[in-house]
Amino acid sequence: MNDTPANRSPRRYSLTYRGIAGVVKPLLALVSGKDWRGMERLPREGGVIVAANHVSLLDPVTTAHSLYDNGAPPRIMAKAELFRVPILGRLLRGSGQIPVHRNTRNAADSLEGARRALAAGECVLIFPEGTLTLDPDGWPMVARTGVARLALTSGAPVVPVAQWGASTLLPPRAKLPRLLPRTRMQVLVGEPVDLGDLVGRTDAAALTEATARIMGAITAQLVQLRGGEPPVTPFDRRAAGL
Repeated sequence: MNDTPANRSPRRYSLTYRGIAGVVKPLLALVSGKDWRGMERLPREGGVIVAANHVSLLDPVTTAHSLYDNGAPPRIMAKAELFRVPILGRLLRGSGQIPVHRNTRNAADSLEGARRALAAGECVLIFPEGTLTLDPDGWPMVARTGVARLALTSGAPVVPVAQWGASTLLPPRAKLPRLLPRTRMQVLVGEPVDLGDLVGRTDAAALTEATARIMGAITAQLVQLRGGEPPVTPFDRRAAGL
């Protein structure tokens, strides 16, 4: 099922971005099918934060595919180490992706880059968990508060996205993808998360509450895609000492 809108947004596609898409999209078409729902909920213009769950190293590519094809080419927040990899780093910079400097003095710069992109009317894609989920069944775990801080300080809407299928094509810790059988990539876009009562606040309580609302929306949508019951208490890597 593909809910592809007829009208495309005026957001920018750089030459590098178009080149990457021209290579990646045919490759994904060979090994996967598309089941994209709720794409009409993506704002056609203006800055927007897309927050998604993280189950595979392929998530940035497969999720970006659905956004790119529906008028919201994302500026992905990716760990800064990737920008230092030869060729890959050049492609990331050329396509406007945003480096995330985790646990460093430059960590605040990551959010500033995202704020600039939002102010320019761009779509910023973030995986709030910060890494692949450690939940043994692949459910979203307790997230970092960066997405909440970005949303509450920028005022940009947060659109929750649940995605499933990438971990079948490339499971966690796998070195090579599983090309057969062909994988169905599912993406479900939800309504913007209501954070109106928290905008402008950056205290710990507000950040924790906003993060919980965002991850709760993503988890509820993931239930619709994969079925089953998520844990009552999401996995918390800090509580587990990880």
